[in-house]
Amino acid sequence: MSILRLEPRPRPSRLWSYASPLLALALTVAIGVALFAALGKDPVRGLLVFFWEPVKSQYAIGELLVKATPLLLIALGLAVCFRSNVWNTGAEGQFVIGAVAASGVALLADAGTGPWIVPAVLAAGVAGGMLWAALVALLRDRFNASEILVSLMLVYVATLVLGYLVYGPWKDPAGYNFPQTRAFAAVTQIPRLMAGSRVNLGFVIALVGVVALWIFLFRTRAGFAQQVGGLAPAAARYAGFSSRRALWTALLISGGAAGLAGALEVAGPLGQLTPYVPAGYGFAAIIVAFVGRLHPVGMVFSAVLMSMFYIGGELAQSRLGLPKSLTGVFQGLLLFTLLACDTLIAYRIRTGKGVR
Repeated sequence: MSILRLEPRPRPSRLWSYASPLLALALTVAIGVALFAALGKDPVRGLLVFFWEPVKSQYAIGELLVKATPLLLIALGLAVCFRSNVWNTGAEGQFVIGAVAASGVALLADAGTGPWIVPAVLAAGVAGGMLWAALVALLRDRFNASEILVSLMLVYVATLVLGYLVYGPWKDPAGYNFPQTRAFAAVTQIPRLMAGSRVNLGFVIALVGVVALWIFLFRTRAGFAQQVGGLAPAAARYAGFSSRRALWTALLISGGAAGLAGALEVAGPLGQLTPYVPAGYGFAAIIVAFVGRLHPVGMVFSAVLMSMFYIGGELAQSRLGLPKSLTGVFQGLLLFTLLACDTLIAYRIRTGKGVR
Protein backbone atom coordinates (compact mmCIF):
# COMPACT_ATOMS: atom_id res chain seq x y z
CA MET A 1 0.00 0.00 0.00
CA SER A 2 1.38 3.40 -1.02
CA ILE A 3 1.60 6.07 1.64
CA LEU A 4 2.55 9.72 1.64
CA ARG A 5 5.48 10.87 3.72
CA LEU A 6 7.36 14.11 4.28
CA GLU A 7 11.02 14.21 3.33
CA PRO A 8 13.25 17.12 4.41
CA ARG A 9 14.43 19.26 1.52
CA PRO A 10 18.21 19.54 1.20
CA ARG A 11 17.98 23.32 0.91
CA PRO A 12 14.68 25.15 1.55
CA SER A 13 13.94 27.92 -0.93
CA ARG A 14 14.87 31.37 0.40
CA LEU A 15 12.48 33.00 -2.08
CA TRP A 16 9.49 30.94 -0.95
CA SER A 17 10.28 31.56 2.70
CA TYR A 18 9.36 35.20 2.05
CA ALA A 19 6.65 34.52 -0.54
CA SER A 20 4.91 31.94 1.65
CA PRO A 21 2.69 34.52 3.47
CA LEU A 22 1.48 35.84 0.10
CA LEU A 23 0.63 32.33 -1.06
CA ALA A 24 -1.13 31.68 2.27
CA LEU A 25 -3.19 34.85 1.78
CA ALA A 26 -4.13 33.79 -1.74
CA LEU A 27 -5.24 30.39 -0.49
CA THR A 28 -7.21 32.03 2.32
CA VAL A 29 -9.01 34.23 -0.19
CA ALA A 30 -9.77 31.23 -2.43
CA ILE A 31 -11.19 29.27 0.49
CA GLY A 32 -13.13 32.35 1.55
CA VAL A 33 -14.71 32.61 -1.90
CA ALA A 34 -15.82 28.98 -1.65
CA LEU A 35 -17.15 29.63 1.86
CA PHE A 36 -19.23 32.61 0.73
CA ALA A 37 -20.64 30.57 -2.15
CA ALA A 38 -21.50 27.67 0.16
CA LEU A 39 -23.36 30.08 2.45
CA GLY A 40 -25.36 31.42 -0.48
CA LYS A 41 -23.67 34.83 -0.48
CA ASP A 42 -22.16 36.71 -3.40
CA PRO A 43 -18.38 35.96 -3.22
CA VAL A 44 -17.46 39.23 -4.94
CA ARG A 45 -19.48 41.24 -2.43
CA GLY A 46 -17.95 39.25 0.39
CA LEU A 47 -14.42 40.02 -0.78
CA LEU A 48 -15.28 43.69 -1.20
CA VAL A 49 -16.49 43.79 2.40
CA PHE A 50 -13.18 42.39 3.64
CA PHE A 51 -10.65 44.00 1.32
CA TRP A 52 -12.22 47.17 -0.17
CA GLU A 53 -14.56 48.61 2.43
CA PRO A 54 -11.75 49.05 5.04
CA VAL A 55 -9.70 51.27 2.66
CA LYS A 56 -12.28 53.05 0.51
CA SER A 57 -12.27 56.35 2.42
CA GLN A 58 -10.13 58.41 4.76
CA TYR A 59 -12.38 57.53 7.70
CA ALA A 60 -12.21 53.82 6.82
CA ILE A 61 -8.42 53.93 6.68
CA GLY A 62 -8.39 55.65 10.07
CA GLU A 63 -10.49 52.83 11.54
CA LEU A 64 -8.14 50.33 9.92
CA LEU A 65 -5.16 51.95 11.64
CA VAL A 66 -7.04 52.05 14.97
CA LYS A 67 -7.39 48.25 14.79
CA ALA A 68 -3.86 47.74 13.47
CA THR A 69 -2.16 49.71 16.27
CA PRO A 70 -2.70 47.25 19.18
CA LEU A 71 -2.10 44.28 16.88
CA LEU A 72 1.23 45.69 15.74
CA LEU A 73 2.40 46.69 19.21
CA ILE A 74 1.61 43.30 20.72
CA ALA A 75 3.14 41.45 17.74
CA LEU A 76 6.38 43.43 18.11
CA GLY A 77 6.73 42.24 21.69
CA LEU A 78 5.80 38.67 20.79
CA ALA A 79 8.44 38.66 18.05
CA VAL A 80 11.13 39.22 20.69
CA CYS A 81 9.76 36.29 22.69
CA PHE A 82 9.44 33.90 19.75
CA ARG A 83 12.90 34.76 18.41
CA SER A 84 14.20 34.01 21.91
CA ASN A 85 12.36 30.66 22.00
CA VAL A 86 10.08 31.95 24.76
CA TRP A 87 6.48 31.05 23.97
CA ASN A 88 4.35 33.78 25.46
CA THR A 89 0.75 32.86 24.59
CA GLY A 90 -0.80 35.14 27.18
CA ALA A 91 -0.34 38.59 25.63
CA GLU A 92 -4.12 39.02 25.86
CA GLY A 93 -3.88 38.95 29.66
CA GLN A 94 -0.98 41.41 29.65
CA PHE A 95 -3.05 43.65 27.35
CA VAL A 96 -5.98 43.54 29.79
CA ILE A 97 -3.88 44.26 32.88
CA GLY A 98 -2.16 47.11 31.04
CA ALA A 99 -5.61 48.54 30.31
CA VAL A 100 -6.62 48.12 33.97
CA ALA A 101 -3.47 49.81 35.29
CA ALA A 102 -3.81 52.67 32.80
CA SER A 103 -7.47 53.11 33.76
CA GLY A 104 -6.55 53.32 37.43
CA VAL A 105 -4.34 56.33 36.68
CA ALA A 106 -6.82 57.88 34.23
CA LEU A 107 -9.59 57.75 36.84
CA LEU A 108 -7.48 59.96 39.14
CA ALA A 109 -7.72 62.89 36.72
CA ASP A 110 -9.95 65.83 37.62
CA ALA A 111 -10.57 69.34 36.37
CA GLY A 112 -7.16 70.55 37.57
CA THR A 113 -5.10 67.74 36.03
CA GLY A 114 -2.57 68.77 33.39
CA PRO A 115 -1.44 67.05 30.16
CA TRP A 116 1.25 65.20 32.11
CA ILE A 117 -1.41 62.60 32.89
CA VAL A 118 -1.16 61.09 29.38
CA PRO A 119 2.46 59.86 29.79
CA ALA A 120 1.53 58.63 33.26
CA VAL A 121 -1.40 56.64 31.87
CA LEU A 122 0.81 55.04 29.21
CA ALA A 123 3.58 54.32 31.73
CA ALA A 124 1.05 52.63 34.01
CA GLY A 125 -0.09 50.45 31.12
CA VAL A 126 3.48 49.41 30.35
CA ALA A 127 4.14 48.67 34.04
CA GLY A 128 0.95 46.61 34.34
CA GLY A 129 1.78 44.49 31.30
CA MET A 130 5.36 43.97 32.49
CA LEU A 131 4.15 42.95 35.95
CA TRP A 132 1.80 40.33 34.48
CA ALA A 133 4.56 38.99 32.23
CA ALA A 134 7.00 38.99 35.16
CA LEU A 135 4.78 36.42 36.89
CA VAL A 136 5.32 34.13 33.91
CA ALA A 137 9.07 34.77 33.92
CA LEU A 138 9.30 34.13 37.68
CA LEU A 139 7.49 30.80 37.52
CA ARG A 140 9.51 29.69 34.50
CA ASP A 141 12.80 30.82 36.04
CA ARG A 142 12.31 29.49 39.57
CA PHE A 143 10.15 26.42 39.03
CA ASN A 144 10.65 25.64 35.32
CA ALA A 145 6.91 26.00 34.76
CA SER A 146 5.75 26.02 31.16
CA GLU A 147 5.42 29.63 30.03
CA ILE A 148 2.85 28.50 27.46
CA LEU A 149 0.43 27.23 30.10
CA VAL A 150 1.18 29.84 32.75
CA SER A 151 0.78 32.83 30.43
CA LEU A 152 -2.39 31.36 28.93
CA MET A 153 -4.00 30.68 32.31
CA LEU A 154 -3.15 34.18 33.48
CA VAL A 155 -5.35 35.52 30.66
CA TYR A 156 -8.39 34.18 32.52
CA VAL A 157 -7.15 35.63 35.81
CA ALA A 158 -6.71 39.02 34.14
CA THR A 159 -10.25 38.86 32.76
CA LEU A 160 -11.59 38.08 36.23
CA VAL A 161 -9.67 41.05 37.69
CA LEU A 162 -11.19 43.27 35.00
CA GLY A 163 -14.68 41.93 35.71
CA TYR A 164 -14.32 42.44 39.46
CA LEU A 165 -13.37 46.10 38.99
CA VAL A 166 -16.00 47.12 36.42
CA TYR A 167 -18.78 45.24 38.22
CA GLY A 168 -17.55 46.36 41.63
CA PRO A 169 -15.46 49.22 43.03
CA TRP A 170 -14.83 51.03 39.72
CA LYS A 171 -18.40 50.80 38.43
CA ASP A 172 -19.82 54.15 37.38
CA PRO A 173 -22.62 55.01 39.88
CA ALA A 174 -24.25 57.19 37.22
CA GLY A 175 -23.90 54.60 34.49
CA TYR A 176 -27.44 53.14 34.63
CA ASN A 177 -26.05 49.93 36.16
CA PHE A 178 -23.86 49.15 33.14
CA PRO A 179 -20.59 47.39 34.08
CA GLN A 180 -18.17 50.15 33.14
CA THR A 181 -16.15 52.92 34.72
CA ARG A 182 -17.05 56.55 34.30
CA ALA A 183 -15.78 58.15 31.13
CA PHE A 184 -12.19 59.36 31.48
CA ALA A 185 -11.51 63.09 31.66
CA ALA A 186 -10.77 64.73 28.32
CA VAL A 187 -7.22 65.53 29.43
CA THR A 188 -6.38 61.79 29.57
CA GLN A 189 -7.32 61.17 25.93
CA ILE A 190 -4.53 60.19 23.54
CA PRO A 191 -4.10 63.03 20.99
CA ARG A 192 -5.65 62.26 17.60
CA LEU A 193 -3.63 62.61 14.40
CA MET A 194 -6.36 64.06 12.21
CA ALA A 195 -9.79 65.59 12.52
CA GLY A 196 -12.74 63.35 11.78
CA SER A 197 -10.82 60.14 12.54
CA ARG A 198 -10.19 58.08 15.66
CA VAL A 199 -6.60 57.23 14.72
CA ASN A 200 -4.34 58.69 17.40
CA LEU A 201 -0.75 59.06 18.50
CA GLY A 202 -0.65 55.36 19.31
CA PHE A 203 -0.11 54.54 15.65
CA VAL A 204 3.00 56.74 15.59
CA ILE A 205 4.22 55.04 18.77
CA ALA A 206 3.75 51.66 17.07
CA LEU A 207 5.81 52.78 14.07
CA VAL A 208 8.54 54.03 16.41
CA GLY A 209 8.41 50.59 18.01
CA VAL A 210 9.00 49.02 14.59
CA VAL A 211 12.20 51.04 14.13
CA ALA A 212 13.32 50.40 17.72
CA LEU A 213 12.81 46.65 17.40
CA TRP A 214 14.69 46.53 14.09
CA ILE A 215 17.64 48.31 15.68
CA PHE A 216 17.50 46.09 18.76
CA LEU A 217 17.33 42.80 16.86
CA PHE A 218 19.74 43.49 14.03
CA ARG A 219 22.08 46.24 15.23
CA THR A 220 22.78 45.57 18.93
CA ARG A 221 24.68 42.93 20.82
CA ALA A 222 21.77 42.45 23.23
CA GLY A 223 19.42 41.67 20.34
CA PHE A 224 21.95 39.24 18.89
CA ALA A 225 22.22 37.52 22.28
CA GLN A 226 18.43 37.16 22.44
CA GLN A 227 18.28 35.44 19.06
CA VAL A 228 21.28 33.18 19.65
CA GLY A 229 19.73 32.07 22.92
CA GLY A 230 16.60 31.05 21.05
CA LEU A 231 18.27 29.31 18.11
CA ALA A 232 21.16 27.63 19.91
CA PRO A 233 21.05 27.69 23.74
CA ALA A 234 24.29 25.71 24.05
CA ALA A 235 26.13 28.16 21.79
CA ALA A 236 24.67 31.05 23.77
CA ARG A 237 25.99 29.61 27.03
CA TYR A 238 29.39 29.03 25.44
CA ALA A 239 29.46 32.67 24.29
CA GLY A 240 28.64 33.85 27.79
CA PHE A 241 25.05 34.92 27.12
CA SER A 242 22.70 34.47 30.07
CA SER A 243 19.61 32.39 29.32
CA ARG A 244 17.91 33.81 32.43
CA ARG A 245 18.48 37.36 31.22
CA ALA A 246 17.13 36.42 27.79
CA LEU A 247 13.99 34.95 29.38
CA TRP A 248 13.29 38.00 31.54
CA THR A 249 14.15 40.45 28.77
CA ALA A 250 11.86 38.76 26.26
CA LEU A 251 8.87 38.52 28.59
CA LEU A 252 9.24 42.01 30.02
CA ILE A 253 9.48 43.56 26.55
CA SER A 254 6.52 41.53 25.36
CA GLY A 255 4.44 42.30 28.43
CA GLY A 256 5.32 45.98 28.28
CA ALA A 257 4.32 46.22 24.62
CA ALA A 258 1.00 44.46 25.28
CA GLY A 259 0.34 46.66 28.32
CA LEU A 260 1.07 49.77 26.25
CA ALA A 261 -1.43 48.55 23.65
CA GLY A 262 -4.02 48.14 26.39
CA ALA A 263 -3.37 51.65 27.72
CA LEU A 264 -3.71 53.14 24.24
CA GLU A 265 -6.97 51.27 23.74
CA VAL A 266 -8.72 52.49 26.88
CA ALA A 267 -7.31 56.02 26.75
CA GLY A 268 -7.93 56.25 23.02
CA PRO A 269 -10.90 54.75 21.17
CA LEU A 270 -12.75 53.46 24.26
CA GLY A 271 -12.34 56.34 26.68
CA GLN A 272 -13.29 54.14 29.65
CA LEU A 273 -12.77 50.64 31.04
CA THR A 274 -15.44 48.07 30.09
CA PRO A 275 -15.74 44.27 30.13
CA TYR A 276 -15.26 44.34 26.36
CA VAL A 277 -11.61 45.39 26.51
CA PRO A 278 -10.48 41.78 25.78
CA ALA A 279 -11.01 41.87 22.00
CA GLY A 280 -8.74 38.95 21.12
CA TYR A 281 -5.88 41.21 20.02
CA GLY A 282 -3.37 39.26 22.09
CA PHE A 283 -4.21 36.00 20.33
CA ALA A 284 -4.56 37.53 16.85
CA ALA A 285 -1.15 39.18 17.29
CA ILE A 286 0.44 35.71 17.36
CA ILE A 287 -0.78 35.24 13.79
CA VAL A 288 0.38 38.77 12.93
CA ALA A 289 3.87 37.96 14.21
CA PHE A 290 4.24 34.75 12.21
CA VAL A 291 2.64 36.07 9.01
CA GLY A 292 5.09 38.98 9.28
CA ARG A 293 7.93 36.47 9.61
CA LEU A 294 8.85 37.89 13.04
CA HIS A 295 10.36 40.86 11.19
CA PRO A 296 9.38 44.37 12.30
CA VAL A 297 8.58 45.60 8.78
CA GLY A 298 6.72 42.44 7.80
CA MET A 299 4.51 42.76 10.88
CA VAL A 300 3.34 46.21 9.79
CA PHE A 301 1.71 44.68 6.70
CA SER A 302 0.36 41.65 8.53
CA ALA A 303 -1.16 43.88 11.24
CA VAL A 304 -3.00 45.89 8.58
CA LEU A 305 -4.20 42.65 6.98
CA MET A 306 -5.46 41.29 10.29
CA SER A 307 -7.27 44.53 11.04
CA MET A 308 -9.00 44.13 7.66
CA PHE A 309 -10.29 40.78 8.90
CA TYR A 310 -11.61 42.43 12.09
CA ILE A 311 -13.42 45.20 10.23
CA GLY A 312 -14.57 42.84 7.47
CA GLY A 313 -16.07 40.50 10.04
CA GLU A 314 -18.04 43.35 11.61
CA LEU A 315 -19.29 44.55 8.21
CA ALA A 316 -20.16 41.00 7.12
CA GLN A 317 -22.38 40.73 10.17
CA SER A 318 -24.34 43.90 9.40
CA ARG A 319 -24.39 43.83 5.60
CA LEU A 320 -24.36 40.15 4.68
CA GLY A 321 -26.12 38.69 7.68
CA LEU A 322 -23.18 36.47 8.57
CA PRO A 323 -22.00 35.76 12.13
CA LYS A 324 -19.21 37.90 13.53
CA SER A 325 -17.24 34.70 14.17
CA LEU A 326 -16.33 34.86 10.48
CA THR A 327 -13.42 37.04 11.61
CA GLY A 328 -11.98 34.13 13.56
CA VAL A 329 -12.58 31.81 10.61
CA PHE A 330 -10.46 33.98 8.33
CA GLN A 331 -7.77 34.38 10.98
CA GLY A 332 -7.62 30.62 11.47
CA LEU A 333 -7.56 29.97 7.72
CA LEU A 334 -4.63 32.35 7.31
CA LEU A 335 -2.69 30.66 10.10
CA PHE A 336 -3.29 27.10 8.87
CA THR A 337 -2.54 27.91 5.23
CA LEU A 338 0.67 29.59 6.36
CA LEU A 339 1.66 26.53 8.38
CA ALA A 340 0.91 24.31 5.39
CA CYS A 341 2.98 26.48 3.06
CA ASP A 342 5.88 26.60 5.53
CA THR A 343 5.78 22.82 5.89
CA LEU A 344 6.08 22.38 2.14
CA ILE A 345 8.99 24.83 2.07
CA ALA A 346 10.97 22.69 4.50
CA TYR A 347 9.66 19.28 3.33
CA ARG A 348 8.54 17.65 0.12
CA ILE A 349 5.89 14.99 -0.24
CA ARG A 350 7.10 11.56 -1.31
CA THR A 351 5.18 8.40 -1.97
CA GLY A 352 6.38 5.08 -0.72
CA LYS A 353 5.23 1.61 0.17
CA GLY A 354 3.91 1.09 3.63
CA VAL A 355 4.11 -2.04 5.73
CA ARG A 356 0.82 -3.80 6.39
